[in-house]
Amino acid sequence: MRLIIRQRAMAGVLLLFCALTSLGFGQYRARIWSRYEAEMQDPVEDPPDAYRKGEFALGRLRYRSPLDRRFGYSRWGIDANKGDRLFIGLLQRLTRIDVQPVETIVDASDDNVFNLPWLVAISVGDWRLSPSEAARFRDYFDRGGFLFVDDFHNEREWANFMKGIHDMYPAAEAQELTDDEPAFHVLYDLTHRVRVPGANVVLGSGIERGGTVPHWRGIFDSRGRMMIAISFNQDVGDAWEFADVPEYPERLSSEGIRIGVNYAIYAMTH
Repeated sequence: MRLIIRQRAMAGVLLLFCALTSLGFGQYRARIWSRYEAEMQDPVEDPPDAYRKGEFALGRLRYRSPLDRRFGYSRWGIDANKGDRLFIGLLQRLTRIDVQPVETIVDASDDNVFNLPWLVAISVGDWRLSPSEAARFRDYFDRGGFLFVDDFHNEREWANFMKGIHDMYPAAEAQELTDDEPAFHVLYDLTHRVRVPGANVVLGSGIERGGTVPHWRGIFDSRGRMMIAISFNQDVGDAWEFADVPEYPERLSSEGIRIGVNYAIYAMTH
């Protein structure tokens, strides 16, 4: 009798252990983009509602660069994913847009790009697009997609960025955005804009890698819709990433947030 009781007790303990182990494995989830975190500059924990879907998603473009991993991360992953997450939270708070809580990372070679009407690409002065990727992006823009590019500096990087654009549209030209550009007025009035510098130069000259003069430029389609918004010789992504860091000036962080919000709303309404 005692043997039977002992056996049943041991079986009960084993069952309880298995149940608790199963529960533990069931509750554990790897972070959504853990497979790319080695390529990111500043990966952070997922928010509690990370898997909630929204009407608007921030698409982060993952492209290739010959400078990938030179500093321990890839060029596309600069400011990721902390900058993306902070901007998403602010976009949700400052507007009535139902924003998906985390970014969607999309590879330049992936047709899933067509499911993301608003893309962000950082440090595109070092990007390298294959012919098939360039053709895909031409199709993406022709269907109404929007791309915000940021954090590239100097004429060499500009030329390399425009090479990628000319692989898509050989005759494309970038225009300087004037103060009356609609994208500057869809929510915030950005008539008087200021340069948004990177955190590494914000307390100094504000000039990074020889990019002396800040520019707000755009590339437009044949109907006059801006399809690529360009932040050149600036670093709006740092304004997002360091929005919670006291050492980064609040007025510059606010400027970067406002221009990002305006571009998001512009893309949804034009």
